[in-house]
Amino acid sequence: MDKQEIFQKIYQVSEETSTDVYVVGGYVRDELLGIEKKKDIDFVVGDNGLEFARHFSTHFSEEDGRLVEFLDFDTARFIFFAPEEDVVKTKIVIGGQGLEEVIVEGLEKIKKRVLFEIEFAGARSEIYDKESRKPLVTATSIENDLLRRDFTVNAMARKVSKDGKLEKIIDPFGGQKDLVDKVLRTPLNPNETFSDDPLRMLRAVRFASQLDFAIEENTLRAIHTNRKRLGIVSKERIQEELMKLFATVKPSVGLVILYQTKLIDEFIPEMTALAGVEEVKGYSHKDNLSHTFAVVDNIAENSNKPLLRFSGLLHDIAKPDTKKFTADRGWTFDMHEHLGKKMTREICHRLKFSKKDTDYLTKLVRYHLQPIALMDKGVTDSPVRRMVIDVGEDLDDLLVLCRADITTGNQNKKARRLKNYDVLEKRIAEVIERDKLKSFQSPIRGEEIMEITGLKAGPTVGKIKKRIEDAILDGAIANDRDEARVFFESIKDEYISKAGEWEKN
Repeated sequence: MDKQEIFQKIYQVSEETSTDVYVVGGYVRDELLGIEKKKDIDFVVGDNGLEFARHFSTHFSEEDGRLVEFLDFDTARFIFFAPEEDVVKTKIVIGGQGLEEVIVEGLEKIKKRVLFEIEFAGARSEIYDKESRKPLVTATSIENDLLRRDFTVNAMARKVSKDGKLEKIIDPFGGQKDLVDKVLRTPLNPNETFSDDPLRMLRAVRFASQLDFAIEENTLRAIHTNRKRLGIVSKERIQEELMKLFATVKPSVGLVILYQTKLIDEFIPEMTALAGVEEVKGYSHKDNLSHTFAVVDNIAENSNKPLLRFSGLLHDIAKPDTKKFTADRGWTFDMHEHLGKKMTREICHRLKFSKKDTDYLTKLVRYHLQPIALMDKGVTDSPVRRMVIDVGEDLDDLLVLCRADITTGNQNKKARRLKNYDVLEKRIAEVIERDKLKSFQSPIRGEEIMEITGLKAGPTVGKIKKRIEDAILDGAIANDRDEARVFFESIKDEYISKAGEWEKN
C-alpha cells in the first residue's frame, strides 16, 4: 500500500467517524522542501485519536500490520509490514510513563520488516511539570495543537480530503516563510518551549544540521539559557538524538552549535577542554576541537555509520589531559589513545550505550594511532598481525577513522599520507591472506589441550592457548596445525608444572 492509498483510507475512516484528520509536522515540511517522507507520517485527529486509530486498524488484517496504543497520550501508531514476509503474533504492553517507555513483551518477535509507520494523535494541548518532560494532556483545536509543537517549520498541517487529497496548508506561525528563509524558531517563547521539553534543544541542533538551517537569535540564546534543563531528559533520549545528529550530511554544523551554546557540557563536558591553542617559546599545537569536528565531517564523507562518526568525536578526547611541552619534542600527547579508551568508556556509560557499541567505540579510540606506527619500512609483519587480530571485524572502520584524521590544509602532504594508507592497506591484505587471519584462533583448541595434559578447564589452559597464538602472531611459528602441535609439545610441561600455583590464584 502506497501513501496515496493510505490517505484515501484515512479519508474513508474520517467520513465513517465524522472526524477531521490532518497530516502534520515533518510530512508537510518535507513536502514543501521537495523531500519525500519515506518512513513516518503523523496525523492529528480532531476528536479521539485512539478511537480513530482503532477504527482505522479494522480495515487491515494482521498480515498488513499492527496497531500499538499509547493510552496516556491519546495516541496510537499503525505499523505496516512488507507484504512478502511472514509475521507472528506479538503482545504489546504499554507503560504509563511516556512514549519512550513503551514495553514490548513478545510472545515471539515480529519477523517481518517494518515497511513504514503512521501515527494518530488527538489534537491536544500540554501542561508540563517542572521536574519532568512528561506533560498533562488535554483535548484542543488543531490550531492550539500546532502551537505546542517545537518549531514553526514543524507547526503546519493539511486536512485530508476526498480521494486522499490534501487541502491548503494551515500555517498559523509563519512556517512557510521560515522554510524559505531557512530559519528555525519556536511558535511559543523559546524559553517556554525549551523549559517545557528540553529535548527540543537537541532537536533544534539536529534540524539545523539536517536541514542546513540557521537557528533564530532568540531561540539560540534560549538554548544557552535553558541548557541545564537537559538534566531532566533521560540519557537514552539524549543518545538517540545525538545519533540522529551524527546521521546528518555534515554533523559539524550541529556540533559547533552544541559547543557555542554550551549545551554539550550537559552530556559530554570533556569536549570543551579540546578548544583553544597554547603557545610556549614560539611553539603551538593545533586547535584540537576544530580538528575533531573536521575528522567527524571527513568520516561522514566516507561512511554513513553514525557510530563510526561518533568515534571521530571521541578519538582525541584525552589530549587535554595528556598534553605536555618539552624542549626537545615540543607539544606531545603521549598515550592519549589509552586514556581516551578509558574516557570513552565513561562517556558511553553515562549516555547508556550498549555494551556492543561501547566496545566498538573504545576499540577505535584505543587503536586509532596504531596504523601510523605500522607505516615505517622497518616494521615487521608481527605488529600488523597483532592489529588485525586485536581490531578484528572493525579494521575497515578503523582505517576510515585514520584516513579522516588527516586534516592538514597542505594538499601535497595530505596526498602523501593518504598514499601511505593505500600501501598499508595492501600490506594488511597480504598478511591476512598469507597467514590465514580471517578467522584466526589457535590451531590447538582448549579441548585438545585438556585431553593431552589432563588439565581441567581453567587459567592454565587459557595461558597455553594464548602462548600458541602469540607465537603465531609474533612469527615464531606459522599458522599451521602441525607447527602449532610441535610448539605445544615443547611448552606444555612448563605450564603443567605451574598449573597448581595458577589455579590457586
